[in-house]
Amino acid sequence: MKILFNVVGSIAVVLAILGIFLPLLPTTPFLLLASACYLRGSTRMHRWLLSNPVFGKYLHDIQTGSGLALRTRLIALVVMWASLGYSIYLVPIVAIKVLLVIIGVLVSLYIMIRLRQPPQSRDKP
Repeated sequence: MKILFNVVGSIAVVLAILGIFLPLLPTTPFLLLASACYLRGSTRMHRWLLSNPVFGKYLHDIQTGSGLALRTRLIALVVMWASLGYSIYLVPIVAIKVLLVIIGVLVSLYIMIRLRQPPQSRDKP
């Protein structure tokens, strides 16, 4: 069973990495899945994920309830809308353009709701 958790966790990490670059593939749920799987499958892999220079602080902030840093959320919005805007420009089908806008608005609302959390101390000038 531990092998299954490690395999699913590793697949989730790969999908999370792809989610950094692909606008409609979410990163956070895959990172949380990977963390949960590694927690049950391999202490060493879980420790690696939490100490990873790219994902470690991000996961720690989410798992402790402090959310994402304000700067991280703003960067996410800018990158998401830039990639969505480019996709909307390239896609010739109006229905898909509308769907992309709806997805963008819903994700933006989610991120904006998260912005209501008090900013973390590292965000203060």
